[in-house]
Amino acid sequence: MTESRTILVLGGTGKTGRRVADRLRAVGATVRTAARAGADVRFDWDDPATWDAALTDATALYLVPPTLRLDHAPVTTALLDRAEAAGVAHVTLLSASGVEHAPPEAALRAIELDLLARDRLTQAIVRPGWFMQNFSEGYFAPSIAAEGVVSAPTGDGAEAFVDADDIAAVVVATLRDPSSHTGAEYTLSGPAAITFAEAAELLSRAAGRPIAHVDTPVEEWVAATVATGIPEAYARMLATLLGNVREGRGTAVDDAVERVTGRPARSFAEYVATLGPATWGAVVA
Repeated sequence: MTESRTILVLGGTGKTGRRVADRLRAVGATVRTAARAGADVRFDWDDPATWDAALTDATALYLVPPTLRLDHAPVTTALLDRAEAAGVAHVTLLSASGVEHAPPEAALRAIELDLLARDRLTQAIVRPGWFMQNFSEGYFAPSIAAEGVVSAPTGDGAEAFVDADDIAAVVVATLRDPSSHTGAEYTLSGPAAITFAEAAELLSRAAGRPIAHVDTPVEEWVAATVATGIPEAYARMLATLLGNVREGRGTAVDDAVERVTGRPARSFAEYVATLGPATWGAVVA
């Protein structure tokens, strides 16, 4: 792909979007980030008047669907229609592990099926499991900061956590060379599954203070998550995904990161080490 072409990165200030944009810029690609604030252009899923400026001259799109809602298939379809009309030729979609098995009416699966049916676009789908960065930037960070605990109703279930930098590396490969990844559906995982208790132990070593996994009852976890500002329906969906971990459905390891990037996926221990004590001090102090 010619690097002078514009690649539009939705969610450009988010966990994967900002990493994708940084990597693309590092190799000389022309990138436009889009988000409600803090990006190159303002983009609001609830305000279609902001879409055209983001899409202008874009030939490839990193599609991060709206977050914290479960009714986003229609608005994402509308955005894809607008993208096609604007001349976008390739879309890489951020989906989630296991979505290919979801019923067609599930929002993310509906988006996947819509995208795959569009013959005017080439497409690639990435389906990561739980992000490692959820411990430092996401759902689990508040309880780590406030109480020194990883609160999650997962029991002894294990998950092959995946690093957001590895997700970004795969996404960048698909955006820079769409023809080599047309129709690809990549399930992304780390190199090994670990329990939340094992993750907490690794976090403890990095932070220099005890951090423990607490197997919080589901309803208590949902209530605490809602208290952080996450809508209840979305919190219950997350609780269902954590229930899948409890039941052992998150242990599968896939080598897609290595196949696409040429290097092994980063382990949880490597992720923790890259953050350094100062980072964890800020989180857990």
